[in-house]
Amino acid sequence: MPVDTEVDAWLRARTSSAGDWPIAALLAAKGATTISVVLPARNEAATVGEIVGAIREDLVEAVPLVDELIVIDSRSTDDTAARAVQAGAKVFAQDEILPELDGERYDGKGEALWKSLAVTSGEIVVFVDADLRDFRTSFVTGLLGPLLADPSVAYVKGAYDRPLAGVEGMAGGRVTELVARPLLNLHWPLLAGFVQPLAGEYAGRRAALERVPFVTGYGVELGLLVDLLELVGLDALAQVDLGRRVHSHQSTEALGGMAGQIMHTAWSRLERQDKIISLHAPASRLTQFTRGPSGHHPVVRDVAVAERPPMLTVPQYASLRGR
Repeated sequence: MPVDTEVDAWLRARTSSAGDWPIAALLAAKGATTISVVLPARNEAATVGEIVGAIREDLVEAVPLVDELIVIDSRSTDDTAARAVQAGAKVFAQDEILPELDGERYDGKGEALWKSLAVTSGEIVVFVDADLRDFRTSFVTGLLGPLLADPSVAYVKGAYDRPLAGVEGMAGGRVTELVARPLLNLHWPLLAGFVQPLAGEYAGRRAALERVPFVTGYGVELGLLVDLLELVGLDALAQVDLGRRVHSHQSTEALGGMAGQIMHTAWSRLERQDKIISLHAPASRLTQFTRGPSGHHPVVRDVAVAERPPMLTVPQYASLRGR
């Protein structure tokens, strides 16, 4: 069965490969545009230094493409921050950014991403996960390509193959295939063309990112994609094939918690966009089971997701930006 006509047209017009964007062309297109690269990191001492070092060497020192290289340390208990500083990044502790806002201390990747907007100045912000192995700076240059080449593009997602150790074929991205992709096809079919809707590598114009809310937990990628579709429209979104992405994989139990947060994120968007009439509030408790000497034991976790408002609505941020 062929894909939807509008999705097919978008795929042809807005999908490219990292190799389509050579550095020389990006430098020519950059002009006065400022670019920030942000790595959210929690206990990623094993990989963060290599990623930061590669970006610094290739895209800051060898060619002046990246203006800011920032790591947001999300309550690490290892030496993630020290490794990042040693490799050449400027490091901010998540809880020290906009501390006056924290009546509640929110946790999660999305919180680190949201707060990064307050300590960066780039007109384009590139987000890269800090647990990548075999990292290549083409991840950054590929994401920048559509944004520097076309001012009408507001947001770019990475696409790639995700191998899963011990499993034949490209079996990574289990939450994507079992949860996120069915949800998007059911309720936001215009987003069906995204190969990796939950990709942790993406880039956007600050003018767009500061106008949408950020879910503080694992639903942040799905939330951004849905909210930016509503804000700027499908044609302002793009994706770039980055090749192969290798990172550490989480347990099935951990993925269950991620899936719960993503479903809560989707529910809130369905309500907000008047796509459902909600007759109850979804429960926030997820019960899973582990086996012990006496049989199966329930383990309960909270999968509710908090949400930060669009950064542009935060008075302290507006003050920082001179607005």
